Amino acid sequence: MDHRMGFSPLEGEFEFDALPIEGEVPPWLRGTLFRNGPGTWEAGKDRMRHWFDGLAMLHRFGFHGDGVSYANRYLHSPQYRHVQREGAIGYSEFATDPCRSIFKRLASAFSPEQSFGSNASVTVHKLAGRFVALTETPLPVEFDPETLETVGVVEYEDDVEGIGTSPHPHTDPESGDALNTITHFSRTSEYKVFRLPAGAGTARREVVARILAREPAYMHSFGQTERHVVLAEYPLVVNPLKMLLTGRPYAENLEWKPERPTRFHVVDKESGKLIGSHEAEAFFAFHHVNAFERDGEIFVDLLTYPDDAAIRDHYMDALRSGKGPTAAAELRRYRLQPNGSTSYETLTGEPFELPRINYEARNGHDYSYVYGIGQDRENPERWPDRLVKVNVRDGSTWVWREEGCYPGEPVFVPAPDGRSEDSGVVLSVVLDAAAGTSLLLILDAGSFAEVARAQVPHHIPFGFHGQYFGEVGD
Repeated sequence: MDHRMGFSPLEGEFEFDALPIEGEVPPWLRGTLFRNGPGTWEAGKDRMRHWFDGLAMLHRFGFHGDGVSYANRYLHSPQYRHVQREGAIGYSEFATDPCRSIFKRLASAFSPEQSFGSNASVTVHKLAGRFVALTETPLPVEFDPETLETVGVVEYEDDVEGIGTSPHPHTDPESGDALNTITHFSRTSEYKVFRLPAGAGTARREVVARILAREPAYMHSFGQTERHVVLAEYPLVVNPLKMLLTGRPYAENLEWKPERPTRFHVVDKESGKLIGSHEAEAFFAFHHVNAFERDGEIFVDLLTYPDDAAIRDHYMDALRSGKGPTAAAELRRYRLQPNGSTSYETLTGEPFELPRINYEARNGHDYSYVYGIGQDRENPERWPDRLVKVNVRDGSTWVWREEGCYPGEPVFVPAPDGRSEDSGVVLSVVLDAAAGTSLLLILDAGSFAEVARAQVPHHIPFGFHGQYFGEVGD
């Protein structure tokens, strides 16, 4: 069996107090890893057309000193409930749309409450004291961290308009507030940078900055330095009025315009002032790795693609046929200088995606290590089949690979001693296609050697992102 098992639905919800373990789980590892991603692409009589559109399923791995527990549960989002009730999808997804008349499209245009079912399948986060599942619409879905039961859609107590947001908010290291972006589609569209205060129970966003955009770009993530927020605006754009009339889902309204530059918008986090907009050649990226300042210059590390093929590659028909990606991401460091000039260097020749760093210690600062899922350098069209650690200072790499195994995003967990930036472990959910099951892999983050693995008795479909929390009650 090859990687296509990762696109097979998981039938059922399970809970296991103790998974079989090979090796020894570090005794200091006491907390919870939450993972998010599609559980199925079947929606009654409908079928989701894109990997990104599958109905959200949460997974919880609990660490208890020497043992690992596991549970999974579907997120009962408005979309999920509609499918269970009506046997069909009722809300738009990234690349899948219910069949609606022009009148229904006009009635729900640019309204996240009416247009989207908040199928929050991308990641998990803790916002204003709540555990939430997130996607690219501004409707977080709260869940109980102990039971994974859905609490409900978080209703913001403000009038901040917009329907496109990043599922990767940053935490301000000074205040603990969440920083994020949202795109308001209108005749005069704009990107907004907003702050969500850290106080438990608070759900009122405060707009920090606004940047006008005639044709807004698709932006999955953004960068944060000590003093600035950096938005990379790619030439993958939407004409809001055309989108209103086409009747097609969001992804099919995206237009790649390579004649336009990619622009880096640099915003002061406190004043909201737009410090500058730097232009670079056209490229696309899903994920920022890190950003930092040095001697008046700003450095932005991203995983870049030459065009938007990375979106087109992930339609389910292609994935289920065994086709892999047509392009691999390249780790670049862009240098934004005060005089407005922009340049970049490639930090490694190793293709990889789903990057993670020692966020608590190094986000917004100069750093050394990034972790991700990697591909065969000679055959980048193959599905990612390895974990990769890269030293961004000298380009050296470490690789974990096992035949027939396909790892997911590696999540870095720092060791209590914190002796060095890479003191800790890396956690990754791995599909063992030959066995037809999945496992949780624990690697020593320094040596990248295997420490332990916990066997799950079923397969876990390919997901996207997750977070580790030392104590879910913190």
